Amino acid sequence: MRVRHLSLVDFRSYPTAEVPIDAGPSVFVGPNGQGKTNLMEAIGYVATLGSHRVGTDAPMIRSGAACAVIRTAIVRDDRELVAELEIVPGRANRAKLNRTQVRPREVLGALRMVMFAPEDLSLVRGDPSERRRYLDELLVARTPRYAGVRADYERVLKQRNALLKTAGMARRAGSAGDLRTLDVWDNHLAVHGAELLAGRLELVSALQPFVVKGYDQVSMGAGPATTTYKCSALDEGERVEDLTPEKDLLIARLLAALARARQSEVERGITLVGPHRDDLVLQLGELPAKGYASHGESWSYALALKLAAYDLLCSDGGQPMLILDDVFAELDGGRRDRLADLVAPAEQVLVTAAVPGDVPENLQGARYDVAAGEVRRVR
Repeated sequence: MRVRHLSLVDFRSYPTAEVPIDAGPSVFVGPNGQGKTNLMEAIGYVATLGSHRVGTDAPMIRSGAACAVIRTAIVRDDRELVAELEIVPGRANRAKLNRTQVRPREVLGALRMVMFAPEDLSLVRGDPSERRRYLDELLVARTPRYAGVRADYERVLKQRNALLKTAGMARRAGSAGDLRTLDVWDNHLAVHGAELLAGRLELVSALQPFVVKGYDQVSMGAGPATTTYKCSALDEGERVEDLTPEKDLLIARLLAALARARQSEVERGITLVGPHRDDLVLQLGELPAKGYASHGESWSYALALKLAAYDLLCSDGGQPMLILDDVFAELDGGRRDRLADLVAPAEQVLVTAAVPGDVPENLQGARYDVAAGEVRRVR
């Protein structure tokens, strides 16, 4: 799978841009702040309907513009598909597949992509939300219907939190608070949460051997690296191994955990149980990677997680495209060369760098210079 052509209108720093892209490696070179990452962000948005840099759409629209448009020609199994997204501030975004109007969510799956970026270090050192996002984006990349599952869960969670907050404020003011509908929201949360949780549990199980392999490849055998799912629905003393991905059993577990947490939830005005409170625990040997891993080990783990995502998607059938956004400048020579060797055989690899010397020789393919919002192919 690869992107043959990228077109932008009023996206970030680009009034317009037309970028034909070949198979194999392509290197986008230019000083920082010239728009290289904006190109990668646009492709990533088509794949995930989100940005790896910001949490909202508004910053991606060029200052003074009414909307932004991203259009990609995607080649998969010798067939071409054109995906177009129009980002509109304050309104629902619009989407087309081969000129046919569709819901934006229907674009998911058209392009499968794995991106490596400096922000990936937060997978190891950051909050649990970063690791949940990693899992959920990979889940959607494998099975696009999980985008709807996530949206349904987040909608119910928002409603339930609003009810808990209102009830908590009433109780602090001396009133009993109206919790008559809380059981209904518990059921909704458990149903949607169980579906998301089942997908994550299966994903973590499938991902684990690839994480071990990826860390071993990047760090030259300095592991072992292990991943474990930490579930907020478990009772004291229970292990994640006790969980089964069977939906009905997970619904029952979530309902029981919500019942145990109800008093605390009302007091605090927030939902304390569910996939939104879970984590992916990363370990090196017997120690958690967060707080114990060195800078180099943390980078190796972050790269291993992304390599694992790539290998897992490949195992499902068909190579995703790869993006390495200003990653090599962050790595020492050994990790730089090992990563380049691992990704060079991919069908398409897009690399950004401030200077050509940051890019290993075996990834020096087509060359684009990026400056002042303009993209020019020079090789």
